Parts: sequence; C-alpha cells; structure tokens
Amino acid sequence: MIEEKSSFRVIKDAKNSAKINMATDDALISSFENNDIPILRVYHWTNSFTIGVSQDFSSYSFANEYEGDYAKRVTGGGVLFHGHDLSYSLVIPTALLKSYNIKQSYEKICYFLIDFYKKLGLKTNYAKDDESVMLSKNEFCQVGFEAYDILVNGQKIGGNAQRRTKKVIFQHGSIPICSVKKSNTNSENSNSIDNRYGISLEDLDIDLTYEEAKELLIDSFEKSFNVELIPSQLTQKEKDKKEELLKDKYDYAK
Repeated sequence: MIEEKSSFRVIKDAKNSAKINMATDDALISSFENNDIPILRVYHWTNSFTIGVSQDFSSYSFANEYEGDYAKRVTGGGVLFHGHDLSYSLVIPTALLKSYNIKQSYEKICYFLIDFYKKLGLKTNYAKDDESVMLSKNEFCQVGFEAYDILVNGQKIGGNAQRRTKKVIFQHGSIPICSVKKSNTNSENSNSIDNRYGISLEDLDIDLTYEEAKELLIDSFEKSFNVELIPSQLTQKEKDKKEELLKDKYDYAK
C-alpha cells in the first residue's frame, strides 16, 4: 500500500473517556509536521458515545444517560457507541499515499482490518461488493451501509472514517469486541443484538480480550504494510495540545 518502506510510531493507549480519546486524535493531527513519523494508535473506551463532526448532542435524548461521557469525532458519520470496542487511529503524511485517491486510500488502509478478521477465521468483504446490501446512510453508524464498510456473513462489523488535511490522511475505526444486547428485559427480544451497536466478535463466537485484540491488530498492520513499528507515547507537544483541546474544544459544559 505505502509507496516506500516506512516506520510508524505505535502508541498503545489504555481505556479512556470519549473526550480524552477524541482530544488525543485531534492533538495528533494538529501537532503533526511534514517530516514527522506516521502514527498508529490503538485504544479502547469507557461506556460512552461519539457523534460526527456535523451532528449535535441535543438531538439525542439518551446523552443524559452517559453523564457527560461523549464527544465529537473529527470525522463525519453518525452516532457510534463505545465501551465494547477496540479502536485505532492512523496519522499518515499525505505524500505517503500520493498515488491513491480518497476511495483508493480508504480501501487500501482497510487491508489490515481484513487481515485481522481473516486471522480470526472470518470471511469478509466490502459492502460495495455484496449485491444484497443497499448502501444507505443512517444517524447511527452501525445501521447504515457505506461502500467500504466491512461485512461478515452479510452483517456489518465495526466502522471506519477518514479525514484529509494538507499534511495528513487521518483514519480511525472501531472493532466491536463484546456483544451488546437490547436493554428492554420486558421484551421477548431482549437477548437479541442491539442493531445500533452492530455485531461483535463475541456474537461470532470469538473470545478475545482487549489486549489480545490490540496485539493482533498491531501485528496485522505490521504484516499487511511491511512497516517498522516503533513503540511510542505522546510527545510533550502532543500532550500539551491534548490538554489545550480538552479545555477549549471538548468541554461541552461551557
């Protein structure tokens, strides 16, 4: 995929709130300079949700249930629930994928996710390649189908989104690890999957801890793109930017 042999910083983050996770993504993008090493960050979440950059929290009455644990992503799309999923973020210099247009780069970047699922014995394909799937948008990410959504047995699993600036291609995505059932226990369908969360690895009879999934995802990335991974943490510049963003952009109580 990548035009030349490259090194990537790999940041293994812990469980964090939606605000901290999204402020970290934002800080990595805004702190990136032209000669910086590209970044792979892997992380998970508290029980929270995120919305697309053009959405409004006031549109969702359930926001109060999360006691402030929600945030806007720097990408578009709809509501995405967290706490049961593993996520990744990629910050890649635009020059590294200079021969690919937006759709091509999106598909190529997703190769490592296809490899991740393949290693778990799952057969996957993109929604655009399944004639039975009607592409459609929905306010909940897991309900709609975009062309490059990944399907397992015709069902969407996880989701990904991309943003481009002059300097970088940024992509992040979610891999559901644990099953989420409908919460209305009075319903005869209370044990069915809540389609707002989509299917998970657990629903497919795959039992992985977050740490096991994290290591497998990183291995798939390294093997798929033949890159050198350099263990890393946020730099002081990135930490300072994250704290600034948490105060000035992600404090929704202001």
